[in-house]
Amino acid sequence: MSKQTPPEQLRGIALLRDPALNKGTAFTEAERDALGLRGLLPTQVITQEAQIERILENLRRQPDPLEKYVALEGLHNRNEALFFRVIADYPDEMVPIIYTPTVGLACQKFGHIYQRPRGMFITAADRGRMAQVLRNWPYRDVSIIVVSDGERILGLGDLGASGMGIPIGKLSLYTACAGIPPTQTLPVLLDVGTNNPTLLDDPLYQGLKQRRISGAEYDAVIEEFIAATQEVFPGVLVQFEDFANHNAFRLLAKYRERICTFNDDIQGTAAVALAGLLSALRVTGGRLIDQKVLFLGAGEAATGISDLIVSAMRAQGLSEAEARQRCWLVDSQGLVVAERTGLAGHKQPYAHAHPMVAKFPDAVDALRPTAIIGVAAVGGTFTEPVLRSMAQFNQRPIVFALSNPTSKSECTAQEAYRWTEGRALFASGSPFDPVDYEGQRFVPRQGNNSYIFPGVGLGAIASKARHVTDAMFLAAAEALAATVSEADLAQGSLYPPLIAVREVSAQIGAAVANVAYTQGLAGAPEQKDLLGYVRSRMYDPRYKSFV
Repeated sequence: MSKQTPPEQLRGIALLRDPALNKGTAFTEAERDALGLRGLLPTQVITQEAQIERILENLRRQPDPLEKYVALEGLHNRNEALFFRVIADYPDEMVPIIYTPTVGLACQKFGHIYQRPRGMFITAADRGRMAQVLRNWPYRDVSIIVVSDGERILGLGDLGASGMGIPIGKLSLYTACAGIPPTQTLPVLLDVGTNNPTLLDDPLYQGLKQRRISGAEYDAVIEEFIAATQEVFPGVLVQFEDFANHNAFRLLAKYRERICTFNDDIQGTAAVALAGLLSALRVTGGRLIDQKVLFLGAGEAATGISDLIVSAMRAQGLSEAEARQRCWLVDSQGLVVAERTGLAGHKQPYAHAHPMVAKFPDAVDALRPTAIIGVAAVGGTFTEPVLRSMAQFNQRPIVFALSNPTSKSECTAQEAYRWTEGRALFASGSPFDPVDYEGQRFVPRQGNNSYIFPGVGLGAIASKARHVTDAMFLAAAEALAATVSEADLAQGSLYPPLIAVREVSAQIGAAVANVAYTQGLAGAPEQKDLLGYVRSRMYDPRYKSFV
């Protein structure tokens, strides 16, 4: 057990009330004497492993996922190391509670389940003093900020200040999955109002009771916030999260060359989807440049995935125009084609010459894609006719139902396997149980961004990257796909088991850092053993001794 030193004079009950240092009943006899804890704890010294058993016992008694979420938040508030140890040791069970799909419901109920402050709320009313507000944060070594304005939370829409559950959950995964020290993480909710009438009428809603600001006023808030982050925490990585399409693309374009930043909905989703495609092609034996991908959805996720697929295809020899012709989008008006007018800028590169097709099933029949990817957050849209058509065109159809939470999933795992006669190569945005079909057991795994963004952040922080580039996300996707074993593929798993996510994050972190050094973007000294260096920077949630 390694050692740590508590701040001077932090003893007794004050130490027990500090979640960053508290070990509860695991304080040893020597620590109890040295730190004024004698008599403040039950007699028995309980190991962290035994504490984990108690936590699991109580969690598994909870009647529904939201109650489990609340219980884990309570643990986070009491004992940070134990919280992260539980998440890291039981990711398959815990990640769906602290993040998708349960975090969506937690955000909807945020004002009703609120326990204590976590992260920072910076409002439109803080114009002119945002740097001063950021200095109220108690830690000075912040290396990553996840920020949302709450306008497009998962597939649930505008949740305003209640969207704070997303930055909190995201940064919990940075720590649990990639070992970013918790003191180096800062969740931020930019409260610029909400257009959600239910929240505005809710007496327990905790945000500004006003409609959202927009236009130049909104941009001024973002600009001051970004400038303040770099003033207070120089070089900090800022991850944009769950911004609406009309802001997400332009904010990423505006700031990606100015600071170290990325948008996980656009770029992280792209990398995890590309990794799944690369895994699927190991099964089919096909080449990426020969695929035709049809997206249900034409927003951040669809165009982000398309852009990264294009980058990967270009690396394999296609021109940009040829690669773009391999990616097609369907939005609420139908197939995105060249003859349509008024298309948003992010859709235009994928508006190809083709007759207009109004419905997704008809687009599937017209284009005969090798892969369909759902990112429109409209549940049940990969219908039986769609999936049977995919199975008719392809020996092994690639079907990614990536929308979340579960109610928004385009199809279930069982539907994907049953309607393709067990031939689908399936991944989802929400968790599904194994499926038994015709004597074979399929183990679908989530195309979850938690495989990608923690490692990307780890690599960027370890190398002190000045920017996060598309090449880094391509390297991250390839590194993730390389961790998928033949045994995984044999059971239908296109991603590695989540229990391996810390090692996956280390591999991705090293790959991302290598790109930073190769592109001349690293501010940290170059390392001979890059993987070893990245691993050495990862926070370990096992208890440390105070004496």
